[in-house]
Amino acid sequence: MPIVRNLGRAASQLLQSSGCGCGIWVVPARSIGVSPRQVASDASFHSVTFSESDHPRVLITGGLGQLGVGLAKLLRKRFGKNNVILSDIRKPADNVFYSGPFIFADILDYKNLREIVVNNRITWLFHYSALLSAVGEANVPLARAVNITGLHNVLDIAAEHNLRLFVPSTIGAFGPTSPRDPTPDLCIQRPRTIYGVSKVHAELMGEYYHYRYGLDFRCLRYPGIISADSQPGGGTTDYAVKIFHDAIKTGKFKCYLRPDTRLPMMYIDDCLKATLEVMEAPAESLTMRTYNINAMSFSPEELAQEVQKYVPELQVTYNVDQVRQAIADSWPMNFDDSNARRDWGWKHDYDLPELVTTMFSYLGSDSRIAQAN
Repeated sequence: MPIVRNLGRAASQLLQSSGCGCGIWVVPARSIGVSPRQVASDASFHSVTFSESDHPRVLITGGLGQLGVGLAKLLRKRFGKNNVILSDIRKPADNVFYSGPFIFADILDYKNLREIVVNNRITWLFHYSALLSAVGEANVPLARAVNITGLHNVLDIAAEHNLRLFVPSTIGAFGPTSPRDPTPDLCIQRPRTIYGVSKVHAELMGEYYHYRYGLDFRCLRYPGIISADSQPGGGTTDYAVKIFHDAIKTGKFKCYLRPDTRLPMMYIDDCLKATLEVMEAPAESLTMRTYNINAMSFSPEELAQEVQKYVPELQVTYNVDQVRQAIADSWPMNFDDSNARRDWGWKHDYDLPELVTTMFSYLGSDSRIAQAN
């Protein structure tokens, strides 16, 4: 259809992909007739029997974003290089392309996505394809297509082929009427961005498919994710990445949030560890399908004070962006992740001091950092 084709083209320009004990999973037999989407009677499938010694065969959609490449690296170390396929609609950098299997996958193309799953005997699917908040607000129809229609394609394929499916959610799934300090797993959710609305939709649809079709759906609500190997992209929590780059390059940082704006945050290594842990957790240990996870909660002022221990001359000013401030004011100040810690043993490694030390260890080759140390 012309509309879908146009959306697909636009997605290729704007699509962004935004966060243990080893449990062995055996793929049970399942009748295709249970699938929520009608399957052609002449459809052909590989007939494969998985033994307990098999590693999962993994597909990551939207894999060229902040989390996908790091997740692929972690999973390849655990399950083997050739068992983890990274996919996106963009061209990967050489180091990514040659690090392991990579294929083109458009989540709006149901037939192609289904062929990828069947031909590669996929058993685990990590669905990271999404338009994030800023881009989504600028193009709501595209965000609706990618974040909701794309999700429906993934849900149907996962249910049809008995996959274990992970879909990330976000602090953006909460709204101004949600309790903010702390925010529990179960509470009112009325987000005011299309990104947040689509994530609430994903949580509910995944839970519905679990109870209706037996889909092994798993979801984590990520806080703000901080990583040293990605550039800030202008998102609401990206100030916590930008401050490190600005401290090293110029010694001056202008923050677009109020100094007292407290938000939950997490270093990327903790995020990836939590994602693998919840996927490997025995199904019987999970009391819910969507969990909050958290590591720390801080304000721009508190982060700046910690950064100034390494760069004492850092000058910090505040020029509040009302749009992003309004979004931040509607988000949780602190996540209650006690259910994740109880059910599958979630435990973070990085607090604020460790986060700052790690970021400067990764980024801080500048002479001012050497002098500070």
